[in-house]
Amino acid sequence: MILKKTFCLLFLIALMTKVGFGQKVSLTETPTGFEFSLRNEIVLTYQSTKKPVPEGVNEAFSKSGFIHPLKSPSGQILTRIQPQDHYHHYGIWGPYTRATISGREVDFWNLGDEKGRVDFGYLISKKQAGGAAELNVRQNHIDLKAPDSEQIAIKEDLRIKVKPSDQGRYMVDYTSTIFTDLEDGILLDDYRYGGGIGFRATEAWGTNNSSILTSEGDTRKTADGKNAKWVMVTGETADKSGTSGILFLSHNTNKSHPEPMRIWPEDNYDGIGNVFIEFCPIRHESWQILPNQRYTLKYRMIVFDGTMSPEEAETYWENFVK
Repeated sequence: MILKKTFCLLFLIALMTKVGFGQKVSLTETPTGFEFSLRNEIVLTYQSTKKPVPEGVNEAFSKSGFIHPLKSPSGQILTRIQPQDHYHHYGIWGPYTRATISGREVDFWNLGDEKGRVDFGYLISKKQAGGAAELNVRQNHIDLKAPDSEQIAIKEDLRIKVKPSDQGRYMVDYTSTIFTDLEDGILLDDYRYGGGIGFRATEAWGTNNSSILTSEGDTRKTADGKNAKWVMVTGETADKSGTSGILFLSHNTNKSHPEPMRIWPEDNYDGIGNVFIEFCPIRHESWQILPNQRYTLKYRMIVFDGTMSPEEAETYWENFVK
């Protein structure tokens, strides 16, 4: 009887470890942002203060309101900010590029043009419950060249929820709800960049040591401009398995789902540090944002060390949309 009870206890502990039970995510506010920790290690940081730019770089490239660093469960940094080829790239973020406001073009993506910017506004709420931690913030999409003075063109409520997953992995829910108070609304013009969720990967990843796979079986060679339910990015790291990665899931209620993507070709920027992917809901068609209406995009990231099979990725997506 004692042996039977011991076996049952060991089996239960193993099962709980596999599915992530007993693990808790904590959330801490710092002078510069908010830190999510799993197993007492920081795995995700949301930046609420403007990040200084490197010496000699235009101050216009400084911004707040982005995720960096995002780390794998073993602590491998998977994101990158302010790369020399694109100082306006910020880890995980999602500004819109070409927007039309009262006949004027406003660009919230290309910071160097100084037409627009997206910044952290204020904390709405934060909580820890059920082993997960959740952050809700207001982000302001600022029209810097408005006729009278700069104005908030789009208000965005961003929800970031982090919780343990199976096999030592963890998941991040990234939910963006946008709305405008402008009387004539805003047209988010169709363009190959903008909106959704973008990811600039670590500078260690390039053409020869990383891979991209989508739900439709496209790889980096064929995925750009295509639609997908999910996209997985995997690359070499110092984890004991040799690799780490992120699976990005698009919810089936999102605009243009399965969503079009912007994925850099393999020969972009000399092949090293050149991994960029984005779910881009306005890639093929414009999006009219009417005043006083709310529009929501839902994404989930599964962050892992080692590898993940396409079958596992599909199961994660099915669980997400349920």
